[in-house]
Amino acid sequence: MTEHPETRVPPNAPERGSRRWFALVALCFAVLLVMIDNTIVNVALPTMSRELDAGISGLQWIVDAYTLVFAGLLLTGGYLGDRYGHRRMLLAGIAGFGAVSVLAALSGGLNQLIAARGGLGLFAALVFPATLAILTRIFTDAKERAVAVGVWAATSGVAVAIGPVLGGWLLEHYSWPSVFWINVPFGVMAAAAIVVVVPAAPPVATSRFDIVGLLLSVAGLGLLTYSVIEGPHFGWTDPRTIGGLALAAIALAGFVIRQLRVDNPILDVRLFTNRHFATAAGMISVAFFALFGFIFLITQFFQVVKGYGPLEAGVRTLPFAIVMAVLSPVAMALSHRFGPRAVAAVGALLMSAGFGLVEFSDRLSTYWGLIIWAMALMAAGLAFISGPCTQVIMDSLRPEQAGAGSAVNDTTREVGGTLGVAVLGSVLTSVYVSGVADRLAALRVPGEVQSIAEGSVMAGAEVARRAPAAVSEAMRIAVDDAFVAGLHQAVWVAVGVTAVAAVAAAILLRPRTTPATPTTSTGDRPASGLDRSEIEDEVRSGTA
Repeated sequence: MTEHPETRVPPNAPERGSRRWFALVALCFAVLLVMIDNTIVNVALPTMSRELDAGISGLQWIVDAYTLVFAGLLLTGGYLGDRYGHRRMLLAGIAGFGAVSVLAALSGGLNQLIAARGGLGLFAALVFPATLAILTRIFTDAKERAVAVGVWAATSGVAVAIGPVLGGWLLEHYSWPSVFWINVPFGVMAAAAIVVVVPAAPPVATSRFDIVGLLLSVAGLGLLTYSVIEGPHFGWTDPRTIGGLALAAIALAGFVIRQLRVDNPILDVRLFTNRHFATAAGMISVAFFALFGFIFLITQFFQVVKGYGPLEAGVRTLPFAIVMAVLSPVAMALSHRFGPRAVAAVGALLMSAGFGLVEFSDRLSTYWGLIIWAMALMAAGLAFISGPCTQVIMDSLRPEQAGAGSAVNDTTREVGGTLGVAVLGSVLTSVYVSGVADRLAALRVPGEVQSIAEGSVMAGAEVARRAPAAVSEAMRIAVDDAFVAGLHQAVWVAVGVTAVAAVAAAILLRPRTTPATPTTSTGDRPASGLDRSEIEDEVRSGTA
């Protein structure tokens, strides 16, 4: 397919007038399409658990099949965009995303649904890197690009919170397949807007694709995620768990070595020798690790422990979206004024404080008394991290690296989110399984009933509901308390990693000490507060 000549522009040519802002809206709508799918299924998990007979690990795979494939193929998506044109890959990704959504909606079993979720991740990997690569091409002014990147980053964060709300509304009116059917009309609208307002550009010259590197990266991430999710089931000292983690480490180490030796790496790992680039990517990964893991847990807490319906549970995640939307432009303004180091460090501390508040919760905690304030702090922290750190990453790249660089930025989000669901979900599972078994045994509940309750908190709640009236309430309290104990232990992980991230940002995002240079105007510096030529010199020289 050839693109219409009137829509083609030279690479890096600036867009004039208001068209670039309409293009930004269209690109953000495409981001919404694929990012909402990260979390739209969360409020449907209790329903899926009942109808598809899925335990906690099955529910983790429903979420992580999408993010794992998404993360594993983002680098490939960036490469294909560079080679064949980012707008072309964007449109192909949206078309495939809509088609596979139909297959997901028609799934008749757990394994079919997990496979379809993986297919959705494949096409999302074509969409996401293309949006940021196009954005950085059409916004050439440093200040305008900072605004556009801030809006793009805010959209990514807001979409994560919109997912449960939209999913909850759909489940109030329709069955669980509706969370996939909705992608079809949304995809049509996104594709139409992109065709009308997003300009095409000739592909960038690229070298031969590194298929071995791709396979090593996918194998490493896949084995790591599988081993973490199934660890509570097999046992953390089981040879399958230890062997899986060891093989994952070997595969990922092989990937890094391969990328250092080949002439055409799919990921230039030398970029990570630039401490600003590496730290910013790590900060984003940590933020989404904590956020995705928490949303996976809190939607179950809302529906099972607090007894909210799907829509009620979804609406109660709205503080994430509202606070992100309000504070994202503020974060970018503060980053431009004070630099990304201070803003990102404060953001990580805010997230850590939000997770710390959750440790004071119990099964009787009220939404307005505690939970909303914890979520507001988390969302504020995410806003302070996401936009400024994205700007640091993109300012660290040369124009010809835009596709691969945006894919690295996107990969940090999805890898972080994938591991967040896997790690926090597995900590919860380990604590819940042992805790609910002890509590139910103390109530003299038969062993076969205990085994059913250990499958998931949804199964435990259902067992308690069907129990004789004399023990039903006591069993329900036991299940709820076991879940809350697991929630607390999982959230301690989030507290720790975000606190460490705050210290890392304060130390590693400090400006490089350089000799005094003639003063330049503020407009000559990118919004991240880093001089672009200095960053490029660091990247090329491999020093930081």
